[in-house]
Amino acid sequence: MGNGVREGQVDFQRQDVEPVTPTHLPSEGNQEKKKVLNSLMSGALAGAVAKTAVAPLDRTKIMFQVSSKRFSAKEAYRLIYRTYLNEGFWSLWRGNSATMVRVIPYAAIQFCAHEEYKQLLGSYYGFQGKALTPFPRFIAGSLAGTTAAMLTYPLDMVRARMAVTPKEMYSNIVHVFIRISREEGLKTLYRGFAPTILGVIPYAGLSFFTYETLKKLHADHSGKLQPSPPERLLFGACAGLIGQSASYPLDVVRRRMQTAGVMGHTYSSILLTMQEIIREEGLIRGLYKGLSMNWVKGPIAVGISFTTFDLTQILLRKLQHSSNVER
Repeated sequence: MGNGVREGQVDFQRQDVEPVTPTHLPSEGNQEKKKVLNSLMSGALAGAVAKTAVAPLDRTKIMFQVSSKRFSAKEAYRLIYRTYLNEGFWSLWRGNSATMVRVIPYAAIQFCAHEEYKQLLGSYYGFQGKALTPFPRFIAGSLAGTTAAMLTYPLDMVRARMAVTPKEMYSNIVHVFIRISREEGLKTLYRGFAPTILGVIPYAGLSFFTYETLKKLHADHSGKLQPSPPERLLFGACAGLIGQSASYPLDVVRRRMQTAGVMGHTYSSILLTMQEIIREEGLIRGLYKGLSMNWVKGPIAVGISFTTFDLTQILLRKLQHSSNVER
C-alpha cells in the first residue's frame, strides 16, 4: 500500500515537472503583423469597391467643381449623357485607373492607421479593449485620414487632372506625372495640399466618429455585438453624409487648385481661391457646388467602404482561425 502511494507521487511529480511544448500558438509579434496585414488588405479592397461603384458620379462632380457652370441635377444628368454619347460608356470611368492607384493605398493606410491609432489612444486614455470615448474617437479618425492624405497626395492630384481633361491630353497616369513635372514643376504635384489636410481632418474625423458611435449605440441598445450588413451600410451612409457635408467647401477649393494649370486659372492660396469663387459664383452656388450630388454619392461610397472593410476583416479572421485550428 505504502509503495503504491509512493509510486503515485513519483508519477505525479514527473508529470508536473515535464516541460509543456507550445502547440503552434502565434507569438504576439506575429499576431500584430497579421492584424496590420489584414487591415491593409481590407482597407484596400474597401476603397477599390466603393470608388469604382460611384466613379461616374465622382467624375461629374469634379467637372462641376472646377468650372463656373451652375450645378443642378438636370445639368449633371445632361453632362453624363453627353459624355456617354460623345466618348462612350467606359469614358464615365475615365480617371478611375488613377483613382485606383491612389485610393487603394489611401484606403489601406487610412483604415490600418485608424486601427493602430484606436489602439494607441485606447492604451493612453485607459480604454484598452473597450470602445473609445467621443473625443479620442474623433482624433483617431482625423489622424488616420491625415496620415493617408499626406502619403498619397500626388496621386490625388493626378486623378483630378485625368478626370477633367480629354484623353488626348494625358494618355496614362505616368504621362500626367511627366507633363506636370516638366511643364509646371514638381511643386505642382502638391498644389492644393493645404486645403486637403484642412478638409480631411473634419471629414475623416467625423466619418469614423459617426460610424463607430452608431455601432456602439447599436450594440448598447440591441444587445448584439455586431450589426448586420444592411445596418453597417446605413451607419456608413450617415457617416459619409455628415463628414462630407462638413468639409465640402475645402474639397471645392482643393479641386480648383489642383486643376488650375489646365483650366486657365491661377490660385495661389486657400483664402484667395475662396474669395474668387465667392465673387464669381456666390457662396452657396460656388463653395457648395455639387453638394447635392455628394449627398447621393458620398453616403453610398462611405457605406460600401466601411461595410466592405468590416466584413473583409471578419472573413480574414475566420480564415486565419480555421487555418490555426487545422494545424
